[in-house]
Amino acid sequence: MNAWAPAWGRRRAQQAANSSAMEAAARWGLAARGVLYFLIGALALRIAFGDSGEQADRGGALEELYTQPLGALLVWAVGIGLAGMAVWRLSEALVGASGPDGRKAHKRLLSAVRAAFYAFVAYSVLSFAAGEKGSGSSDAQSRDVTARALELPGGQWLVGIAGLAVAGAGIWIGVRAALRKYHKHLKRSSMSRRSRRAVDVLGVAGGIARGAVFTLAGSFVAQAAMDYDPDEAKGFDDTLRVFADTPAGPWLLAAVAAGLALFGLFSFAMARWRRV
Repeated sequence: MNAWAPAWGRRRAQQAANSSAMEAAARWGLAARGVLYFLIGALALRIAFGDSGEQADRGGALEELYTQPLGALLVWAVGIGLAGMAVWRLSEALVGASGPDGRKAHKRLLSAVRAAFYAFVAYSVLSFAAGEKGSGSSDAQSRDVTARALELPGGQWLVGIAGLAVAGAGIWIGVRAALRKYHKHLKRSSMSRRSRRAVDVLGVAGGIARGAVFTLAGSFVAQAAMDYDPDEAKGFDDTLRVFADTPAGPWLLAAVAAGLALFGLFSFAMARWRRV
């Protein structure tokens, strides 16, 4: 009996990962991600055109969503969807993702990292939905986390490595988007020619914009480590505002903001056509 237990457990885990419930969780999670990115992009566009009072980050997006009709219900739906995304990514880490190389060790490790990330984001959104709306902006949170990390033994190295990892992830995200690596995850045979073209516009522009923000944010964290100054670290909102301080001015911020909104739409497309 005991000899069969591990194999039986793996089969049950595989069945759960391939179930219709897990597919629904994945698609709900992708749609929830789309809502957040679309709203962040829209808020950043307002900043680009002069509305400096907006907060273009997850907190600002949730505040905006909360003000809509049935806003509280919508925030709960986004939080639950992101929790579903975390569970889906965790199932990929445990039993492997779809595709011929989905069970490779590096793919499963990447799924585990994504599961942890979406679990954190889901927790923050659900906390907001439950009434904890005073947690502050992403900028203040980034500086606070960086300050505490710098105080740890070897903290300067830890923060520096984390910053470089985020910046590297941003470059990876942008390059993969430009190369259309998402094609292998799409049910392209079920898509019309017009849909495929539209998804390519959304995926390339959106992925490059998202990658640019992550790369810049990571570079600020690395700079904070080099200078031993947590104030150098920036959250999503402050990172986006830096684009407006370049010679291209608010137009570069507007382009990046539009790209983030397009990534939100791309997430909706993935919710419909992604292989799960």
